[in-house]
This record gives sequence, structure tokens and C-alpha cells, in this order.
Amino acid sequence: MAEGLLRQQLVERDVEALIHSAGRLESGRAAAKHGVDVLADRGIDVGSHRSKTNSASLLEPAGLVLAMAREHVRDAVALAPAVWPRVFTLKELVRRGEEVGPRREDESLSAWLATCHEGRNRRDLLGQSSDDDIDDPYGQSRKAFEQLADELDLLIQRLVALLWPFPPVGLH
Repeated sequence: MAEGLLRQQLVERDVEALIHSAGRLESGRAAAKHGVDVLADRGIDVGSHRSKTNSASLLEPAGLVLAMAREHVRDAVALAPAVWPRVFTLKELVRRGEEVGPRREDESLSAWLATCHEGRNRRDLLGQSSDDDIDDPYGQSRKAFEQLADELDLLIQRLVALLWPFPPVGLH
């Protein structure tokens, strides 16, 4: 769901970016029906989406890695330790980004992320936290997926506003 919502936000802002989604599930699984339906109601087609298992080869070249929960950040760092400065939960990056302020037009994505990364401690990734983790509604009702879509949409809007507060000309 997050990938579809992010793609939509970037298209609306005319931002060019490569977006990939990966996780713990084995590759090839279809998206949850409720998720597909909820996004379809918002004009986003993720019906052809298939899961992809996370790997170092996907993580290492990424300019930014967004996770839904701390455990996913831990998994990413275990697979590709060098991604630590640029892997965040969505909630954490929005929170930290709002603390440091929007990216300047002359500031690269990596420089802005480095500022957001300052002061982070790997121990902060232990356990779970409602401050950082987004609950996965897999196996729950359509209403749970609607609530997730609302939460993700708001967080992604806030993130995109932080990353591209100026007229976009592609991913810097």
C-alpha cells in the first residue's frame, strides 16, 4: 500500500524516482485483497503487485529505504549494514525530518538524510514502538486496511512535502 500511495504522491508532484517494495514474504505473493480494493477506491491500481523478498542487492543501491516497523529496519541493516544511515521507519523519518526542517533545493537527498540520521542509536531499534511502527493489518477487516491507508497517506504527504518542498526536477 505504501508503495502505491508514494507513487501517486510523486506523480502528482512530478517527481521522478525509482520505487521498489520488498519485505519478509517470499517473492511472488499477491497484495492483500482488502489493500488492493482500498487503493482502487483511491484511484491507485496495485492489482498486479507481487511481493519481493528483501535482499542486500535491493537495499545497497537505494538512496532511501523506508520501513513500516523497527523490525524491518533491523532486518535491512542485518542484510546490508551500510544502509543504516539511510534506512528509517516512515514514522521516524517524518518525525526527524520535521525536526530538522524540509530539504533545501540545493541540498542532496543524501545530505538531508545524513542530518536526519544524526544522533540515531541502533539500540533505539530494539523492541516495538508506536512512535515508529505501523501495524500490519494482514488478515484483518477492510476497515483496518482503510485506516492503514489513511495513516500511510498522511505520513507520505508529510514526507514528500519535506523532501520536495520546492518545484521538483527529479530525485536529487
